[in-house]
Amino acid sequence: MSKKKKFSRQPKYKSLKENTLIGSQQAVEGRAAIPQEEVLSSVTGGLIHPALLMSAFLFYDEIILKANLGGQWWPNLLFILLFSAFYGILLWFLTSFSRNPETNRRFRVTAVFLTAVMFLVNFFIFRQFKVLYDVKTITAGASDMLGGFLKETFALVFSPDGIVHLLLYLVPVVLYFIYREKLDSGARMDRKTLLKAGISAAAALTAAFGGIAVYPSYKTSYFDQYSFQNNVPSFGLLNSVRMDILHSVIRREATFHDVEETSGSGTVKIRQPSTMIIDFNVLESTANSLESSLDQYVKSREPSYKNDYTGLFKGKNLILITAEAFSGVIIDEQLTPTLYRLANNGIRFTDFTQPSSAGTTGGEYEILFGMLPTNGGSSLKNTQDYHNLLTMGSQLDRLGYEGWAFHNNDYTFYDRHLTHVNLGYSHGYMGEGNGMEAYVTHQWPQSDLEMFQGTMPMYLEQDKPFNVYYMTVSGHNGYDHDANAMSKKNWDKVKDLPYSDPVKGYYAANLELENAMTYMVQQLEEKGIADDTVIVICGDHFPYGLDYGAGLGQMPYLSELYGHNVTDFLDRDQNRLIIWSGSLEKQEPITVDTPVSSLDILPTLSNLFGTDWDSRLLPGRDVFAEGTLPLVFDMYYDWKTDKGSYNAQTGEFTPSGEAVDAEYIERIKSIVANKITYCEGYNDTDYFAHVLYNLVDDTGK
Repeated sequence: MSKKKKFSRQPKYKSLKENTLIGSQQAVEGRAAIPQEEVLSSVTGGLIHPALLMSAFLFYDEIILKANLGGQWWPNLLFILLFSAFYGILLWFLTSFSRNPETNRRFRVTAVFLTAVMFLVNFFIFRQFKVLYDVKTITAGASDMLGGFLKETFALVFSPDGIVHLLLYLVPVVLYFIYREKLDSGARMDRKTLLKAGISAAAALTAAFGGIAVYPSYKTSYFDQYSFQNNVPSFGLLNSVRMDILHSVIRREATFHDVEETSGSGTVKIRQPSTMIIDFNVLESTANSLESSLDQYVKSREPSYKNDYTGLFKGKNLILITAEAFSGVIIDEQLTPTLYRLANNGIRFTDFTQPSSAGTTGGEYEILFGMLPTNGGSSLKNTQDYHNLLTMGSQLDRLGYEGWAFHNNDYTFYDRHLTHVNLGYSHGYMGEGNGMEAYVTHQWPQSDLEMFQGTMPMYLEQDKPFNVYYMTVSGHNGYDHDANAMSKKNWDKVKDLPYSDPVKGYYAANLELENAMTYMVQQLEEKGIADDTVIVICGDHFPYGLDYGAGLGQMPYLSELYGHNVTDFLDRDQNRLIIWSGSLEKQEPITVDTPVSSLDILPTLSNLFGTDWDSRLLPGRDVFAEGTLPLVFDMYYDWKTDKGSYNAQTGEFTPSGEAVDAEYIERIKSIVANKITYCEGYNDTDYFAHVLYNLVDDTGK
């Protein structure tokens, strides 16, 4: 009796939904299943491949951000498109491992959501601070920004502009979530599809790099002179974040160009160099590879020389002030008579730039350490464990000065309770929470005048010379009459100015600094020590809080304040440096009419106070030293000399007078690259403990 043939109880044909769930399983009777893409394609009229879908979503996100950043669109749009295609394929690859189509779709909707969040975070940071924060800056200051600016953050997010962008960035997430089965098969990748995707990804990258190679300025920006701020509008956020993480994880070798840094003009008198005794032969035995590269660079540099202004302030007291969001534009003989007096009767700087790159901590870092914050918001925080031997706090402390550091906001903000106790000030650091609350009213922002009134008695009665550092807060945004305590306090003095209310609010907030400086000068004069005291004032960054608009060329209130449309970084960061002493009012005015930046403050003060310092160890210059190159530069590789300015994004040089040859431009570009590389090396290692080991005492300090 023959056996009956057994048949499966499973039906021969299944519904579209059942077929989708089966995926790549074998069909009944040993026949291969029809690929999902083909099944769904035949029924729906064609699906969008998930790699293409992911690429389209990413490109959409990038375009929204690019529209807000401004700048040129070509060839940037091409690069952003090609990199979006590559990362879209990569996202598809990472979300195609499951045999369950719905699981793959869930992975993809999660990826689309997380990328939208990443773009929103960067969008709102740019709206708030007017600069793009790299990964280190965001992670280093996330808790401070959320805690300290929670009210402002909520106001920004839930403003009409914020809500619109929230909705725009959530569109891909919602669309994909609702229509994911109609748009995406969710199929697990197969070898044939993977091969095609791999070829497409390689083609996209090859085309992107090929295009970058065609444009010299883009090639330099991408490969040799990486800057997160420049790369995002040029190559997109995703690729810039990847590069930023790569630069953080993999420390590049400190490679320097062989180039002469002096001005190349004029005759330098035979004088003593501004150097310290450094035995580079001894250092060879203790240096790691990075320190060795830095040693070779420092050793090769031509030092600056002592000059007619060396020791002009020797033995005098120093009050160094980083003024929150201060701009020299507000200085007016009638409105701010004390600031006007200090700016015009002290050392006059006619062309000063404060490069803005990492918010307040970046500005403080430039002023205190004379370095660019190449590690973003982590730069200043790194110094809590370093031997900060060349800060003015440390230099004057070694000369027997009594030192204090003060701030009238939360003393732990940006970890100042860790960094500012390591600046060399003998009496440490005080902010609101460890003593300052006894002197300032708890409001927002706090009063600079109250801080000066409460703290000046601490050092005015000293027998020894004093060395004081202030970080102010009265000029902080926002500048709404009702929300800003300082704008409200001083509103009557500005209400009739011919400006919009936000600009009036900015003036009013900064009038508290004027009030504070008036009090300070009066106290110094009453004590009879104005001639023996030096006051230095520099802003930490441009007034980015004036605009919740967008970037360069789209900042109406800043442009109103400046009196012209602000279209590039160097123009945006123009400011005013004040160096004043009562003794200067008794002599002919001193004017510095060459380009100067905040990186020049430390070497210039070191020379003026006649301290023991080494000009080769600082990227800035003593502005009075003959033969030095007047050079302003920022983290974006933009620069300015007495010959003109260079825009790294466009690769264009604009002469200030006579045209210069290409050799000059390339030479300055190499000098700037060297200085930024040096700042990077300094940020990544406790370099001064290595090179100035003889100043480190037995306790390791």
